[in-house]
Amino acid sequence: MKVIITSKNIKTNDYMKDTVEKKMQKLSKYFSDDISVNVMLSSEKNLEKVEATIKAKGMVFRAESKSEDIYSSIDKVVDKLASQMSRFKSKLVKKHKGQPGIKFEEWPEPPAAEAAEAEELNVVRTKKLELVPLTVDDAIMQMELVGHNFYVFVNDETKAVNVVYKREEGDYGLLETTY
Repeated sequence: MKVIITSKNIKTNDYMKDTVEKKMQKLSKYFSDDISVNVMLSSEKNLEKVEATIKAKGMVFRAESKSEDIYSSIDKVVDKLASQMSRFKSKLVKKHKGQPGIKFEEWPEPPAAEAAEAEELNVVRTKKLELVPLTVDDAIMQMELVGHNFYVFVNDETKAVNVVYKREEGDYGLLETTY
């Protein structure tokens, strides 16, 4: 597993980088060697934040944690990623069985309560949307007007389906789709 570490608003040292790599390597037994994990270390408002994303054969595992100690955040992120893998093991095995790159036999079995929770992923409501071509600014305004934290629209400039969303920090994000 290749670990790619980036940082923002925080000085990283060799010990910190070694710690991240060593902790993330605990997850390497679940994947083949060609998988990489992107880890972002940042500091914001007296909190140390760690975000980790693993992309493996069409699946994305992502976790983040904030705490006053960067090393505590690293531990929490690794635990969250392992928990995700454990919780959704049976569904993922059914979908990706036999594909190279993922070693499902190494994955831990989920606790019974978590396994049942993962098996019960039900769609309880369906809505139909009329996709209207809008600018990003107009989509944000529409999102605020309907009182949601996201809004799906056709980007007037790119003609692609996009999603604007409200971030925890109070600003906005844009998801652009590609085919």
